[in-house]
Formats: sequence, C-alpha cells, structure tokens
Amino acid sequence: MDEKKYVNAIARRIKCDGKKKKEIKKQLMMDIHIRMKEGEQLEEIISQMGTVKEFADSFNETLSPKEQKRSVRNKVLKIVIPLMAVFAALVLFVYWRFPRTFDIDQSKYFNKEQVETAMKETIELLDAGDYAALQESAIPQMKHVLSAETMDDAKRILSDDWGERKTFGAVYVAELVQGNKHFAVGEITVAYENVSAVYRLTYDKDMRLSGIYVR
Repeated sequence: MDEKKYVNAIARRIKCDGKKKKEIKKQLMMDIHIRMKEGEQLEEIISQMGTVKEFADSFNETLSPKEQKRSVRNKVLKIVIPLMAVFAALVLFVYWRFPRTFDIDQSKYFNKEQVETAMKETIELLDAGDYAALQESAIPQMKHVLSAETMDDAKRILSDDWGERKTFGAVYVAELVQGNKHFAVGEITVAYENVSAVYRLTYDKDMRLSGIYVR
C-alpha cells in the first residue's frame, strides 16, 4: 500500500465532515512525506502510525459525538439523495411515456367535429372494403393491417355475418398525449343488421389513421 491509498483509507473511516477530512488527509500526507525525506521508509512509518483501522479509531475517539453524528447523517444523505433523484427521474419518465387523455375541446391540434367526421368516413371505407383508400389515409405502420384478410378476421370475432350498417351511435372523442406526441382517440358504436360493433379509432396530428380496434 502506498502513502496515498493509506491516507485515503484512513479518511474514509474518520467520522467527520468532508472539509475536515480534506485537512486531515493533507496533514497526513505532509507528515509522511517529511519523514520519508528524512530517510524513513514508508513501511516503517505506516507501522509506527498503525493500521488504517487503528489510526482511524484512535482519531475518532477525539471527535465529539455531535461531529460523529453529523458525519453519519452526511453519509446517509449521500446515499439517499442520489436514490431520490433516480426515483424522481423514473417517475418523470413514466409520466412522460404513459398515455394521458385530455378534453378534445381544449386541444390545440384537433377539432371534435373534424375527428367525428373522419371516424365515420373510416368506418364507411371499412364497410365498403375500400382498403386502398384506407391505406392512403393511414400512417405507414398501419398499412399492413388495413387489408381484407386482417379486417375480416377481426370482424369474425363478433360475427360471421354483420349485415348492412344501420346507424351510427354517439361519438366519444379525447386527445391522447404520449411523450411529445398528440393523438385524437374516438369511440363510436355502430349498429348493423346482426351485430353492434364498437370502434376505437386513433388519428395523429395530420389526421392520418394511426390505430384501429373493434369489439
């Protein structure tokens, strides 16, 4: 062990504040270097000063209980504060990533009537089987979903024969924010001859179809 490691090890065991530890380390290094210049070997110096534990324990006995308690508190804070910072960062990240919904009437990006119209147009295209037009109005990631095969499979979950569309029900629309992205999300119940289906449709800020769910 060289003199620097020896002194640093002692400082870690001393129960006082950081400022005083720096002073102690500086003084110990100075004392050791002076003795080495006078011809003493480092091993001999360390042997006379005692082991790290012996020296630190001896020094701690000279400190007041108040100063020792302050040192313990500071050590705890050094652990707790970073943990709290990590936890706070995690909470903020989850809050930022987790989808949040807002009143569509307060939106800077969407108009409720425009979203309702887009939803009905999307459903009309689905009922007509016009998947080319649907793909044209959707984001690229949605295009593989908007096919006769995929949508027919989804419809069969409710019924093999929906029949003709009869009426559109009430429309519920909200703005969804995830991260820094804004979407309009709407639900509408549509009555067909043989089944009632609930559509959940999502649109991005450019009113491109970004999600579709039928139940």
